[in-house]
Amino acid sequence: MSAIFVTGTDTGVGKTVVTAALAVARRTAGGTPYVVKPAQTGVAQGEPGDLDEVRRLAGGVAGHEGVRLREPLAPDTAARLEGIDLPGLAAQRDAVVSAAEGHDVLVEGAGGVLVCLGRHWDLLDLAQSVAHAGVPVGFVVVARAGLGTLNHAALTVFAIQHRGLQVHGVVIGSWPRDPDLAATQNLLDLPVMTGVPVLGRVPEGAGQLSPSQFAAGVPDWLMLPED
Repeated sequence: MSAIFVTGTDTGVGKTVVTAALAVARRTAGGTPYVVKPAQTGVAQGEPGDLDEVRRLAGGVAGHEGVRLREPLAPDTAARLEGIDLPGLAAQRDAVVSAAEGHDVLVEGAGGVLVCLGRHWDLLDLAQSVAHAGVPVGFVVVARAGLGTLNHAALTVFAIQHRGLQVHGVVIGSWPRDPDLAATQNLLDLPVMTGVPVLGRVPEGAGQLSPSQFAAGVPDWLMLPED
């Protein structure tokens, strides 16, 4: 099995909805998705987090959270404020590797790719560690539709590739109902700037759809990355 790491050019770009869409696409293709959220911030115990939202949209998807923190901040910052020791890189790696023994794993990061998920390690470190353990690893970068996304997407892709990791492509996390000139041209310019394809566009408001409507829309929104 494999692991796809879902990261964003920033926070709030639609990573969770894209993760849910990838889970639907993988299951439709005959796979068995498993979603990992290494660090969930901005929610209290008992409140629904990103994994719950993926399950609401995609149905009964297996998965786990590595740690849950109250403040809507970077995980290492939120943990420091709560006086909590975050899970170590080895523990998070082992959990992903174990899940990959029988599932197609989707790992949703927190914010951008360099945000620390633990003490002095980030999503790139986790992906590299999982790859070194023998699990095929690739990234999907979730980006905004409009002005400014070319630079942010290119920087994110280059940071991943600098670590010797594969980027499957870019997904627009919230495609506007009435896209402006910048958004439409970005579809042409993103592959040129980043060197990777645009895998799809998830329409604005997709996260408010019912599970059946969401599943029906995924084939039109998203091309599943090849292993």
